[in-house]
Amino acid sequence: MEKNPVCELLGIKYPVIQGGMAWVADANLAAAVSNAGGLGLIAAMNSNGEQLREQIQKAKELTDKIFGVNLMLMSPYIEEAVDVVCEEGIKVVTTGAGNPAKYMDKLKKAGVKVICVVASVTLAKMVEEMGAVAVVAEGCESGGHVGETTTMALVPQVVDAVHIPVIAAGGIADGRGMAASFMLGAKAVQMGTRFLTAKECHIHENYKEKVLKAGDRDTIVTGKRTGHPVRALKNRMTRSFHQMEMDSNVDTKELESMGAGALRRAVQEGDVKNGSCMCGQIAGLVNNEDTCSHIIEEICHDASVLMGNE
Repeated sequence: MEKNPVCELLGIKYPVIQGGMAWVADANLAAAVSNAGGLGLIAAMNSNGEQLREQIQKAKELTDKIFGVNLMLMSPYIEEAVDVVCEEGIKVVTTGAGNPAKYMDKLKKAGVKVICVVASVTLAKMVEEMGAVAVVAEGCESGGHVGETTTMALVPQVVDAVHIPVIAAGGIADGRGMAASFMLGAKAVQMGTRFLTAKECHIHENYKEKVLKAGDRDTIVTGKRTGHPVRALKNRMTRSFHQMEMDSNVDTKELESMGAGALRRAVQEGDVKNGSCMCGQIAGLVNNEDTCSHIIEEICHDASVLMGNE
């Protein structure tokens, strides 16, 4: 692809960032994406410091390319995670689920480039002032925790509001999605759902199979009442959650307990009926299992052709 500011900023070949998906984005996937020329991310999620360090050190054994860590700011171990990132010499982090202000100075002093995932123009402008080097404008089409604005509407508004590079996320799985993102003003894309079926992604085969069979209307958003809306594939658990959420007699704490551990059940145990198979609306376009290298190269090539660069 042509000279790209995000590639230059991060020292990567292709303008593709892998989403920091909890229980999914481990050392294996992050290293594979980075080896393929993108930016792989390890999800810190609720890991304690030593658990995160173990994943980072494993990734270092699997790749000599740059990779990053996704910091979930609501984690009870966020202080430990930030310390480990600095101690291990991680050069890039993405942040989500909270305000990164408390940790920006420490990360920047350690030479870490901070990229913040945002779902609004207001938050994008705020993190730019804090010193973020880029933002991921993530639309509600994405899997996992979602905002309210679509990618098509959010990306150009964020592009117009900030002076740092914008990375588009949500509903992107092929060259058409990448080309469209660039037309909206983004300089790179972040993908999560597309990498769920990568050969190097070690989620349970039941989960992969459910993604591969999914169609355009097979996702649902639950958790709006709890304040943490999540998009996942429809199954017994999400349908039940949705029904209970509509019932004013059901206590919010009961809903929260119902969702506890649901993602782990799907990812590790393969329980795709009672677990949470987080997945974006683009799942209907994800219909094959391939290597990270082939996924990234094909998407970038197709986007270049569509934009008339090849």
